[in-house]
Amino acid sequence: MTKESPRIEEYLEYIYKLQEIHESATTSKLAERLELSPSSVSEMLKQLEQKGLVTYAEKGVVLTEEGELKARKVIRKHRLSERLLTDILGFKWDKVHEEACRLEHDISPEMEDKIEEKLGNPKTCPHGYPIPDKEGLIIQDNTVKLSELKANEKGVIISVFEENSEMLQYLGSLGLYPQVDVEIKSIAPFGG
Repeated sequence: MTKESPRIEEYLEYIYKLQEIHESATTSKLAERLELSPSSVSEMLKQLEQKGLVTYAEKGVVLTEEGELKARKVIRKHRLSERLLTDILGFKWDKVHEEACRLEHDISPEMEDKIEEKLGNPKTCPHGYPIPDKEGLIIQDNTVKLSELKANEKGVIISVFEENSEMLQYLGSLGLYPQVDVEIKSIAPFGG
C-alpha cells in the first residue's frame, strides 16, 4: 500500500471521522474543516475518486475499502500521538488534536511501534475513540449519542468528538470525560 501525501491523508482522516459519527462527508463540511474553498475540495474529491479511495453517495462521499484502510492507518497514528501528548508529555485533552495533526504524517512504522509500546498498547485516544490496530482493524461497538438518551436514562460516556477545543474545555469543567457515568435528569428545549 503506497503512502499518500499529507493533504490526501487529511481528507481521508476527516471523511473517516465524519463517517464514524454517522454524518455525511459533504463538500461544504470538508471545505469548512479543511479551511478550503468548496471548488478546491470538489477537485480533490475527484482525484480521490480516481485513485479509488472514495465514491460518491447521495450526500457527499464515502470511503472505499482501500480509502477506509488508509484512513484508519492515519487515525491510528493520530490517536497514538494524542495519547503520547497527554499521557507522557502532559498536554491537556483539549490541546492535543492540532499537535497530533502535525505529528501523524511523519511517524515511521518503527516509531509507531515504539510509541504504542511505551504507552502500554492503549485501546482509545484521550477522547475515547478506539485506536485501530496495526492492520487498521477497529472493534465496532453499539453506542448511541448522549443526545439520543431520554430523561432518566443512564449511560457511560464512551467518546467525545475532539474537534472543538472550547467545547472540550467546557465538558472538562463539568467533569464529562470518557468512562464517566451519566444520568439524564431532564432535557431542555431547543436541543439542549
